[in-house]
Amino acid sequence: MVDLVPLEGGTALVETLRGLGPALDARFSFRGTGLVVVLDKPDVLPPHDLPRGVTGCVLDLSAGPAESAWRALTVALGRAMPVLAVGADKELAALVAELPEDLAIRLDAIPKRTVDELDSGPHGLLHDSLLGYLGALRQCGRWHLDWRRVYARETDAGLAVTLLTQRSPCLVDILVGSAALGRCPRHGTPVVLP
Repeated sequence: MVDLVPLEGGTALVETLRGLGPALDARFSFRGTGLVVVLDKPDVLPPHDLPRGVTGCVLDLSAGPAESAWRALTVALGRAMPVLAVGADKELAALVAELPEDLAIRLDAIPKRTVDELDSGPHGLLHDSLLGYLGALRQCGRWHLDWRRVYARETDAGLAVTLLTQRSPCLVDILVGSAALGRCPRHGTPVVLP
C-alpha cells in the first residue's frame, strides 16, 4: 500500500507520465520540433518533461477522432512532423489501424513495458503506473534505469524503486515487480534483468 499524502500539503496527484522525456532521450532523438502522443486514459496529464520543441498530448482511443489530441496527431503526421506514439502493444496496434494508411506509415511507435513484461525489444520504455517512466531499452539490448532520477534495489519482496527527484509525496521503496538488478558491461550503469 502506498501512502500518497503530500508532505507539503496540496493534492496527491500521481503523474503517470513523469520521466518520459529523459527515457525518450536514451532511445529516440527529435531534431527540432515533434509530437509525442501517449495512449492512455483521458484523466492523465500530458507529459511536461519532453525535449525543447517537442510537444506532448494524451490520446484516449475510445474517445474517437473528435478528440483534440487526435486532430493534433493527424495534423502533425499530415505535415510530415516527427510523431512518436507511446503505449501498450494493443493500443499502438489499434492506433495504427485507425489511421489512414498514408499517415500510419509516418508514425513511429515505442511500446511501454512493466518490470514483469520485459522482452528483448528491439525497443521499449520501462513504465510503472505509479512512478512513471523508469528507463528504456538501449541499443546494447539491456533495460537501463534512468539512474539520475531512479534508484532501485532488490528486496525479498521484489524490486523496490525510489524516485530521487520526487519531493512531495516522497516515493521511496515502491515495489514494481520481481526482476533482478545488474550492471551493463558496456555502459557501466544499472539495468533491470528480466
